[in-house]
Amino acid sequence: MHVDANGLRFHVQHLRGDRPAAARPTVVLLHGLVLDNLSSLYYTLAPPIARAGYDVLLYDQRGHGRTDRPPTGYDLDTAVDDLAAVVKACGITRPVHLVGNSYGGLVALHTAYLHPESVASVVLVEGQSLDPQHTGDLPGPDGYKGGWVESMANTLNLVALGLERNRWDAAAAAADRQARKAARVRAATDALLNDTTLIEDVSTARLLTPGQLAAVRNPVLALFGAESDLAASGPLLADLLPDCDLEVFPDAAHALLRDAPDALVGAVLRRLDALSAAAGSAA
Repeated sequence: MHVDANGLRFHVQHLRGDRPAAARPTVVLLHGLVLDNLSSLYYTLAPPIARAGYDVLLYDQRGHGRTDRPPTGYDLDTAVDDLAAVVKACGITRPVHLVGNSYGGLVALHTAYLHPESVASVVLVEGQSLDPQHTGDLPGPDGYKGGWVESMANTLNLVALGLERNRWDAAAAAADRQARKAARVRAATDALLNDTTLIEDVSTARLLTPGQLAAVRNPVLALFGAESDLAASGPLLADLLPDCDLEVFPDAAHALLRDAPDALVGAVLRRLDALSAAAGSAA
């Protein structure tokens, strides 16, 4: 289905759990950048979470999948506003659990910082959250070693340049179903990178500083692959966030959805069940 939110038309999927409505929290799944959309979560995390009794909300972020692709608005603050607007448009009024994969984790953590009252908890699935403007080995008063923004921007620029210089011959692929699908994906990626401000917005992103991370009071579960380029982020986040548990998956890299799907599902469900049980006891 689609909902109108924050001036755009968003593609949304809403799976319902079988718990009583009063005891059925909503889990919002947030996908990564560019070569991603809600389908990567719809076919991995969403079904087992819904089978465990939770409502699950997924949506294609702006410019991705079947959601509108405006020329601007790919900064973090707008992504946070998009999330809040989609949740509201779906009639959800209680705090939600946010599970963010890669860039989706960045959106989830910024939402917890800016709107803690709307967030029940955060799960970061390989979600980078370090300020790249500082390169010291140890956290300082204003920042610490990062580099994700610069690295991501460089990668996206290279991809965009390659797509611009090597246009896909859609006519030649017209007779091949797989080739047609690949052509559609390539065209959408080309438009997102070369016809919007996404790369510029990512390049100028300001990530949370240690002081800002210390202000995030929501419970956070940080999940990283031991072989990931972002693995060093885990211990730093665990030290700086007031309520953060860290779990590292051996023999897994950045793509935890592919490298460790069963372990990932298990970790997320254990966290959701523990928080639900605690909330039930408090009530």
